[in-house]
Amino acid sequence: MSRRNRRFIALLLTMVFPLSALAQSGRDAVPETQNTGEDVSEPESVLPTVTVNASADASSEGLSPVYPGGQVARGGRAGILGTRDALETPFSINSYTAELIQNQQARSVGDVLQNDASVHVARGYGNFQETYFVRGFYLFSDDIAYNGLYSLLPRQYVAADLFERVEVLRGASAFLTGAAPGNTGIGGSINLLPKRAPNDPLSQVNLGWQGGQTSTSFDVARRFGNDQATGLRIVGAHREGGTAVERESSRLDAFLIGFDWRGNKARFSADLGYQDHHLDEIRPSITLLGVTHVPSAPDSRKNYAQDWTYSDERDIFGSVRGEYDFGENLTSWIAAGMRKTDEESLLSGITISNGITGEGEINSTLGTAREDEITTGEIGLRGKLRTGAVDHTLVAAWSAFQLDLKSAWIYSSNSNQPSNLYHPVLVSRPTAFPLSGGDWHHPKTTQKTLLSSFAIGDTLSMLDERLLFTLGIRHQTLGTKSYDTATGNKTADYSEIKNSPMAGLVVRPMKNLSLYANYIESLSKGDTAPFRDAYGNQTKNGGQALPPYVSEQKEIGVKYEYGSLGASLSFFTTEKPRTLVDASGYYTASGKDRHRGIELSVQGEAAKNLRILGGST
Repeated sequence: MSRRNRRFIALLLTMVFPLSALAQSGRDAVPETQNTGEDVSEPESVLPTVTVNASADASSEGLSPVYPGGQVARGGRAGILGTRDALETPFSINSYTAELIQNQQARSVGDVLQNDASVHVARGYGNFQETYFVRGFYLFSDDIAYNGLYSLLPRQYVAADLFERVEVLRGASAFLTGAAPGNTGIGGSINLLPKRAPNDPLSQVNLGWQGGQTSTSFDVARRFGNDQATGLRIVGAHREGGTAVERESSRLDAFLIGFDWRGNKARFSADLGYQDHHLDEIRPSITLLGVTHVPSAPDSRKNYAQDWTYSDERDIFGSVRGEYDFGENLTSWIAAGMRKTDEESLLSGITISNGITGEGEINSTLGTAREDEITTGEIGLRGKLRTGAVDHTLVAAWSAFQLDLKSAWIYSSNSNQPSNLYHPVLVSRPTAFPLSGGDWHHPKTTQKTLLSSFAIGDTLSMLDERLLFTLGIRHQTLGTKSYDTATGNKTADYSEIKNSPMAGLVVRPMKNLSLYANYIESLSKGDTAPFRDAYGNQTKNGGQALPPYVSEQKEIGVKYEYGSLGASLSFFTTEKPRTLVDASGYYTASGKDRHRGIELSVQGEAAKNLRILGGST
């Protein structure tokens, strides 16, 4: 057994045994009646049934209830505002349930997001990473949140088996969630909630086969204690085998253990997860160079990957979250998380220079090694008060994030040999890599990302909650430090501060009808000016870091519920700065990318045994 696996098992054991002891202590704490020979029996009384609503995020609100049909929830987490009903929030939120994940046999988070018309799933950069486009803007899988905290999940691919909810918050969210560490998420954010033990015992095993690949998964959950306040859930999945493409194969092992406890004034949850994802001979992307004709798609079973290419990623991740009530109107929360990732890959694609015949050449070989260490946390207060005829829900939160990225690469041009898209050629693996950056076996730190922010907000409720007005602002610090791959010396230091305001309005003329509008911003780190432009001309400010980019969103919409059906319609426009080299030779932020759109979504149960989930953008 490897040292890494021994460490992982040790972490699991240290988590399981204290939790078992805690559950046992809850049982042992019940006082016993001493036998004194006297009849001390009390009249029997029937106690009320205690129903525990286990919450994935350890909040007093718990999970949002689901629409009839069980595919989506009635709301979701709106960042620091907490879990909100869809009709009460001035934002567009879709929350997909574990029932949907299981019924559709979704394997990855990308499979789940195929249900959302505002999200497009594509292959990203790197080791066959899933990338998402929300309202037309990039959202890298690095910038997905886990239980409200950024970037704790595996970077390249996230197995859907482990999660209770996949929440999509469409639109900008700098005030609600803070700036994303990877500088994406301008068009929306995604948050995944881990599974928790339900009220009833759960023991489930699933076996499957698809296209030459076998799969096994299990899901076990129990609650403990006299009031069932303590819960433990263990979820695991294994998939291995070939695919519909010749020579392709993959292996996935995923595991999550989740714990939760609920008291009269306090709630606590914790989880620890592991994922190992290995890919062999996975068909790479195609590069077009100087073609005048777009080539026809090759046979979907044909593989033009080299037989020595691979990608491997291993992740350990976890989080803890707690909440405490100081009274009926004041609640505090604290959350923290970590992730440790090891990645390694050796890749080579194909470049096509003749779009008609498919002729081209095998790309150079690039090997990458990467190690991530992430720690993040958040602390906050949420309270209620009344001034005159206005009810206030106040919130204040502070958050911090740190990424220590270690990376290295190796490169060889030995693979540059003729090939053809329709008749691919296999070549030998390069034996030497004359170019490199850092030590591929022991990479050094090449980047540190440091983010911190403080946010305050107030939701004003008037006219018996028919009028809701939310105001807020987040004060954010964005920082990155870059280091030379070979020497480890610092090469750049970026630190900027920016305030991100938000205003949202909800009007409810009827209980089942909600009209809303919002203004909210996204925030991302500014680019570093290149030393030469796209035409090879030297820029006058090469190496200069630009100020943060502020993207502005305006949105109006309507949400309506009729019986067991729900629908929403929204109109949005988002403007993002873009860069260019101006007439005087300076690289600067000038001009805008503007995305305008209309979104329609429908969900629920149209009739008995007829469920609806769909939309259009």
